[in-house]
Amino acid sequence: MSNLFHILLIQPLFNALIGFYNTIAFRDMGLAIILLTIAVRFVLYPLFYHGLKNQAMMQKIQPHIEEIQKKHKDDKEKQALEMMALWKEHKVNPFSGFLLLLVQLPIILAIYRVFLDGVSEKALEGLYSFVSAPEVLNNTFLGVVDLSSKSMIIVVLATAAAYIQGRMAIPKGNSKSAEIGKKMSLIAPAIILVILLNFSSAIGLYILTTTVFSIFQQAVINKKIHGSTA
Repeated sequence: MSNLFHILLIQPLFNALIGFYNTIAFRDMGLAIILLTIAVRFVLYPLFYHGLKNQAMMQKIQPHIEEIQKKHKDDKEKQALEMMALWKEHKVNPFSGFLLLLVQLPIILAIYRVFLDGVSEKALEGLYSFVSAPEVLNNTFLGVVDLSSKSMIIVVLATAAAYIQGRMAIPKGNSKSAEIGKKMSLIAPAIILVILLNFSSAIGLYILTTTVFSIFQQAVINKKIHGSTA
């Protein structure tokens, strides 16, 4: 199973990383990581779009959810039925975020493995015949950030981006869901901070890039959802 995971996910991602490095990344590993991250996000765009749209719709119908909870606070069965009807009416799946994570998890683990292993001689042996092994490896980002070690700049930026993304997902109002959302907007950046303090900035740059991509995608979806009258 591990060999299949390597062949189907890790090896193609690694080859794409080196391919970007050799060509449009101008032999800058940091730019290659950014390009690989953006490519992955475009491949997974339908999944991310569905998840973020669902999240925005949950924010929009939050006042209706609170109204149902208040109206049927003593009748949990009636409350559950009306909630399900509301979700169906607005085509919302409250569990889509969890399902999206399950679908993404293998790819996230593969990308993590690629960056964790780095560009070693053993890894280069797995290059496809049409991907050339770089003669000299520039393991930096813009000639400034050493991607093989920790970078506090990357750590701070990635943590801040995660916080911004978390704040965008908080339901409006002072409901229990809003309170939970506020706590989660602090917990997620804290977890990312701990992770990045223990790994190389290559992983941090990937997290930063994918989070910034999510922020822009969420902003577009929020504007579309909350600006509509549906």
